[in-house]
Amino acid sequence: MKNVPLIAASLCTALITACAAPAAPVEPPHSLATTETGTVRGQGRDVRRFLGIPYAAAPVGGLRWKPPQPAPSWQGVRDATAFGDYCIQPREYPEQRGGMSEDCLNLNIWTPAKRRDERLAVIVWIHGGGYAYGSGSHPTYDGEALARRGVVVVTLNYRLGLLGFLAHPGLTAESPQHASGNYGLMDQVAALRWVQRNIAAFGGDPGRVTAMGQSAGAHAISTLMASDLAQGSFQQAILQSVGVMRPTTSLQEAEQHGLRFGPDLAALRRRDATDFIDMQKQQAGVRTLAAGRPLAIIHDGHVVRTPDYQAYASGRFSRIPILVGNNANEGGGPTRTWPVRTVSDFEAVVRQTFPDQPDAAWQAWRVDRDDQVRQALADLYSDTEYLFGTRQLLSSYQAHGLASYRYVFSRHRNGGATAPVHGDELPYVFDNLDARHRGQQRPFDATDVAVARSMADAWARFARTGNPNGPGLPTWRPYGMAGQPFMEFASAPHPGTGHAGRGMDFVRDYFDQRRR
Repeated sequence: MKNVPLIAASLCTALITACAAPAAPVEPPHSLATTETGTVRGQGRDVRRFLGIPYAAAPVGGLRWKPPQPAPSWQGVRDATAFGDYCIQPREYPEQRGGMSEDCLNLNIWTPAKRRDERLAVIVWIHGGGYAYGSGSHPTYDGEALARRGVVVVTLNYRLGLLGFLAHPGLTAESPQHASGNYGLMDQVAALRWVQRNIAAFGGDPGRVTAMGQSAGAHAISTLMASDLAQGSFQQAILQSVGVMRPTTSLQEAEQHGLRFGPDLAALRRRDATDFIDMQKQQAGVRTLAAGRPLAIIHDGHVVRTPDYQAYASGRFSRIPILVGNNANEGGGPTRTWPVRTVSDFEAVVRQTFPDQPDAAWQAWRVDRDDQVRQALADLYSDTEYLFGTRQLLSSYQAHGLASYRYVFSRHRNGGATAPVHGDELPYVFDNLDARHRGQQRPFDATDVAVARSMADAWARFARTGNPNGPGLPTWRPYGMAGQPFMEFASAPHPGTGHAGRGMDFVRDYFDQRRR
């Protein structure tokens, strides 16, 4: 019996050691979500983020220049705490998160939902970048600040440049629909369909999805609104700086452009994906402002059956609420480096842009002094690329008695004297003023913070209710009311009426006559 105390002491020591040992980690239930292809693990507390989730198979090898295919399933729990790769593109944005590869069809989700059955409104962001740049992982598009306003935010990647929009006679021949190009647009449809099938697992409502985009992303959304492939995949839209109602390239024209990169599809499919960056630069042609782009959305007869101006005029589009607008000086950024300094330089550009009506075009934008040229050039770009089409889209909505809201963004960041150019509103609507852009952070002040809060609040309210009105805003009247009303986001939001842009009527009439 002398050994009993020793045995008892050993047992106590063992129990204390066992109790002190760390327990196996228990996965917080809200950090997991089960999708159709498997379970993913995210991270975060008030807002959880799930990053790099595949929504389609990698478009590599035999799937290059094919419609997106279903993503493969996985066993166990997939880590979704880091951004996936973004699509092949020139390295213009060093701040983009993740790597770059052809295996890029993934999306990111920020959700404030505490339960899977909350059914929160959803925003799906489709980035711009001229169908050649950008990603859902850019810091400006980080969805946390928007999600804190009670919405689920989704950002996505889609194929770009030659890998996303190449049309080619060989590709058309092997297509069951006898069409090619628009692969990036089909990727967007696949992502929106994925959201319909899976967003409830993240606390989102598939019946309250707002597709939101800027520039090329907004143009893509306005095109999807008139495409049979996307019907029912979203119920509202926010269109920032949308290039709608412009000329589109026909399939035949785009195919001829595609042949410039080589007639042998097998050889093209063997090329390294990054080769296409240099190939695209080398084959870049001169495009006037009044012509379509061969490496962009094309009228292929499958994804795009009807040109947008016909679809919206006839009412053959998704009749969903929209919020649409532009920046005060859209063309100021894109034309900044153009070698146009004198009146004669500018007159030559105007006449070359509209060769069928050069005299009438010059009267629409005529200036008499060299110091007026830079702004006139920016106005030419703004009117032709964005403003006339925005007005036409809103007029179509008005003619069909549909709900729409219009905005103008005119805030001079950090109190500067320069009016905002194309893309300057993006950090405001995401409430991410400190995000890096082209590797740099731009200064901002307290007024910018207030404007960003006001815009992000209004965008989130529109996503939740179809109406941007609420605290901190004067009454924002729908566009269909008298006076063509809009909300101007300057140093403080205030209502306005009418449209600026002296060349919009000419652009409208010019395109109308060319379409007859």
